[in-house]
Amino acid sequence: MEFFNKTKVLATVGPASNNYERLLALVNAGVNAFRLNFSHGAHEEHLKVINFVREINRQHNTNICLVQDLQGPKIRLGDVENGSVEIKEGQRIKLTCDGSISTQHKLSTIYTGLASDVKPGDAILLDDGKLELKVIETDGVMEVETEVVYGGIVKPRKGINLPDSSVSAPSLTEKDLRDLHFGLDQDLEWVALSFVRRVEDIHEIKRIIKERGKDTRVIAKIEKPEAIKNIDEIIAATDAIMVARGDLGVEVGMEQVPMLQKMLTEKCNKAAKPVIVATQMMESMIVNPRPTRAETNDVANAVIDGADTLMLSAESAVGAYPVETIRSMISTILNVEQSAPIFNKMPPLSPASPTFLSDSLVANACGLARDTNARAVIGMTKSGYTALQLVKHRPKSDVFIFTDNKRLLSTLNLVWGIRGFYYDKFESTDVTIADIKQVLLDSGHVAPGDIFINLASTPMTAKRRTNMIRLSVA
Repeated sequence: MEFFNKTKVLATVGPASNNYERLLALVNAGVNAFRLNFSHGAHEEHLKVINFVREINRQHNTNICLVQDLQGPKIRLGDVENGSVEIKEGQRIKLTCDGSISTQHKLSTIYTGLASDVKPGDAILLDDGKLELKVIETDGVMEVETEVVYGGIVKPRKGINLPDSSVSAPSLTEKDLRDLHFGLDQDLEWVALSFVRRVEDIHEIKRIIKERGKDTRVIAKIEKPEAIKNIDEIIAATDAIMVARGDLGVEVGMEQVPMLQKMLTEKCNKAAKPVIVATQMMESMIVNPRPTRAETNDVANAVIDGADTLMLSAESAVGAYPVETIRSMISTILNVEQSAPIFNKMPPLSPASPTFLSDSLVANACGLARDTNARAVIGMTKSGYTALQLVKHRPKSDVFIFTDNKRLLSTLNLVWGIRGFYYDKFESTDVTIADIKQVLLDSGHVAPGDIFINLASTPMTAKRRTNMIRLSVA
């Protein structure tokens, strides 16, 4: 029988991976979900990829899901004279908010609120922190006087980070709203909200999704210090978290990111919220056919910490070795999962929770699977709640979820451990469990003599939470 990876892989689509054949090659190598980066590309280009992925799902009986990643209020420089200019340490230089051409003596941003957001002494970081300016004074409207702390080459449209400032721009820009409505029109399973700062950011995007009558789930990208301060509220409100280590490392200092990653992963695991670890996981494979030892260790540690999903960015979007990158990541994941103590975490439950009885039943099913060395734990769900509660406990047994909600199959493909099956023949408990057992026997996921645990609600036709455990032998 096949041993498959529990930790999932999310790959960003770009020029190296944006046609049917390349996408299928990545799926065959182990990709579970694709990220559409709306910082780049027109809607027409993204629509082609959406149609390709859905065609792959139809033709190959896969449940690959799609994640729309909104650009958010990314602050950037404008164009630069002659394509680049050099600024030097100690130099005084104005930073204007008029979107004009940057020169050696004046830099310019397309973000009109910068002068009002910063104050004297604040740091302004350019190009992922490679260059640093210190605010001397600001007129609060259009111009900021700065001194160069670390100089270098300034290139067009590079990002600006304000680690000491509270950015006034809304999380959903006008571009984001246009992109969001496009994504909702296409029924994408997940949408990632960039530069989340407070729980109200999550409430706003969920309000829009609800008004459109959609069930797209929200990923809060954690890349601002304000988000760390409000993290418990954000985790409670969102459907998933992304540890966006690039901007987060620039904003809070890269030396803080490892422990923040562990903290965020632990909190999400306890809350049964999927957590994605992103940025530079195998960066060297953009140009090399093998990862570095440090990158392999980074992937392994994210798996050990409990990440649901590992994300690739430029490696799969523009890299020279996208398929090799996926294979290398899957190989590392499988090796870690076969030897590291990552299973059977069994976090405590809260008796005060309104779902305590159902949650307790799921937890006991995972304990029973552990004690009997069960091959599989099988859940049935319409909303996905039982599935998320099940994998919260990180059972070593394989997790198979059966649902008559086809869209949910793709949504859950982003979540740790879950392999989904479409099933719409719910009859009596005995008939349904026997039928599901036969599906898994026929597919080779269980073998005669294997122990498996079934979770279900009885009667099958009632809309209620899980209320039954059954131990069976295939």
